[in-house]
Amino acid sequence: MEDLIQKALSNSNQISKNSLIEKIIPIEGGCIHKAWCVHFQNGEKIFAKSNHIDNINMFKYERECLLVLKRFANASYLRIPKPIDLIIYQNISIFFLEWIDLKQSQQSLLGKGLALMHKSSTEENNKKFGWDNEGFIGSNTQTRGWDSDWGEFFVNFRLRPQLEKAASWGVKISDYENVLIHLISYLNIHNPRISLVHGDLWSGNCGSTKNGLGSLYDPASYWADREVDISMTKLFGGFSTDFYSGYEEIWPLDDSSENRTEIYNLYHILNHANMFGGSYKKASLNILKDLRSRF
Repeated sequence: MEDLIQKALSNSNQISKNSLIEKIIPIEGGCIHKAWCVHFQNGEKIFAKSNHIDNINMFKYERECLLVLKRFANASYLRIPKPIDLIIYQNISIFFLEWIDLKQSQQSLLGKGLALMHKSSTEENNKKFGWDNEGFIGSNTQTRGWDSDWGEFFVNFRLRPQLEKAASWGVKISDYENVLIHLISYLNIHNPRISLVHGDLWSGNCGSTKNGLGSLYDPASYWADREVDISMTKLFGGFSTDFYSGYEEIWPLDDSSENRTEIYNLYHILNHANMFGGSYKKASLNILKDLRSRF
């Protein structure tokens, strides 16, 4: 596979032909794509990840998200990797991105950078929540579309598609129709502003640079209530008090935000249940039952 990466690089118009490759090192950690660090003899590095050509739309969507995130990120707080090139070679799609060296660090600037991105993107004054193109959340599709009503959007474009997939392992959507109806009005109570969100913000999709700046990558972006990002940071852990205090310093959350965390994270738990099964199925059903008792 390293040979394919090298040959694909030679076909790129975005990477200098004078940049001689020293080595290509596989990187562990991804469950969807294969990934590498490409080292050049001049000391520079780039990140490469590949998948079958049939999955190229996943890379197109990621490139689109990264470019929009970069547009609203404050470079004094947040680094977003720059997409370099997307190449089809033989039956493989290969996505090349800027390499960013990460290290364990305080997460204050990551929190501040996320808040600044959320806040600055609201100044676009978008009138609707959503995204133009079909996206991806993990290996599952993330439904495209727009709605000016946040509750309607989240229920119909996020929860309902996952519930329809979950029907294959036993979830009966009809059992929760009343819950979905109540969620629509409940989510609109705090009247969220329309912000650009990362969309898949767990600790594996962000970090800190050697200079202590925050970094975001592997997004599943759309225009949403900013709380969906904060909610997901609490799903699998890995975020420090520095992160949350940094965020609150820039743009404090509503006192009622905790009441919506379980609702927003249901989207991701259902998605994991649909992709991986196992304990995520039980967790999904427990949240649905809890919501049915609340609403």
